[in-house]
Amino acid sequence: MGIMRLGYAHVRVTDMTEAKNHYASTMGLYETLTDTSPEGNERVFYKGWDEWDHHSVVLEEGGVGVVKYGWKVEHEADIEDVENKAKAFGLTVERMSKGENPEIGDGIRFITPSEHVFEVYHHATSIGTEVGTHNPEAFPRHLVGVGVPALDHSLITTEDVGTMEKMLQDVFGFYATERVQTSLEDDHECVGTWMTSNNQIHQLAVIGGPQGKLHHFAFRLDEWYSVGRAADLMTMDDVPIDIGPTRHGITRGQTVYFFDPSGNRNEVFSGGYLAFPDRPTNVWTVDQLGKGIFYHDRELNENFTTVLT
Repeated sequence: MGIMRLGYAHVRVTDMTEAKNHYASTMGLYETLTDTSPEGNERVFYKGWDEWDHHSVVLEEGGVGVVKYGWKVEHEADIEDVENKAKAFGLTVERMSKGENPEIGDGIRFITPSEHVFEVYHHATSIGTEVGTHNPEAFPRHLVGVGVPALDHSLITTEDVGTMEKMLQDVFGFYATERVQTSLEDDHECVGTWMTSNNQIHQLAVIGGPQGKLHHFAFRLDEWYSVGRAADLMTMDDVPIDIGPTRHGITRGQTVYFFDPSGNRNEVFSGGYLAFPDRPTNVWTVDQLGKGIFYHDRELNENFTTVLT
C-alpha cells in the first residue's frame, strides 16, 4: 500500500509550560513521554485518546513552526519502495535508525521540494487506545477539554505547488481530492491541492506561499456539535480563535481555526466526504477561493493566508 497515514507532526514551541497547558488541558491530548532532543531542547510527546501508536504530536521547545512530519507505511518493505521512488524523483534520501525518534523504528528521511522534512517508517510502539479493543466503550469517561481523538491532517506552503503535488503523487502514491487552479482547464496552474492515499478526505494540503512553512495541523472530531463545543472551550480558556465555527466548501469539512500559545495555527475538523482514487477531483477556481475555504462567509480572512509559522 505504501503510505498509510500521517503518523506524527513535530512542531516547535516557544514556552513548553504554556504549550503543555494548551495541548494537554485544552485539547485533551495524553502525554506519553518527556525527553531532551539531541540539541538539548525539551520535548514532549502526545497522543489522542483514540490513537494506539506511542505519539502523534511532538512539541520541541525553541521557536515556532514545523520540525518534521512522520508518515507510516503499511509494510516494512514499503520503506524501500518509497526510498526508490524518492530517489527517482531526484530527492536525496538518508536512512534513519530505530531510536532516533523515540518509539519509532528504522526508516528514511528526506527534504521535500517544499523544504519540509519528511520521515517514513513502519514500526511504532503501540500503547493502545484509551478505551482498549476488548468490548470498548464509545469514548473515555473522563475526557479533558476538547478531548480530541486523533491527529487528522496538516497544511503547508511552498513556492511551487505543482512540483510538490507531483512529488506526493509519484513518491507517496497520493491523489488529489480537491484542487484550486487559475482555470478549470487541466493544464492551468495549480495554486492549492488537498491530497490523500486512502479514504480520508485529505492527509496533507499544499498551498502557495513561502518555502518550509506551516499553515496549520488539525485534530479530528466526530461531528458539527463537537466543533461548536470546542470553540466554547477555547473561549473559556482564552485561546485565540482565527475563524469559525464554520464550514469549508473545499472538503465540506466543519472547522474552527485557532492558535496555540506560540502562534502555531491549529484546527479541529469534522465531516467531509469519503475519498476514493477513482472519484473525480473537485476543482475550484481562484475567484471562488473565498467560498471554497470559508463556505458561509465566502471571503478570506487576511490573516488566514498571511500568518504562517
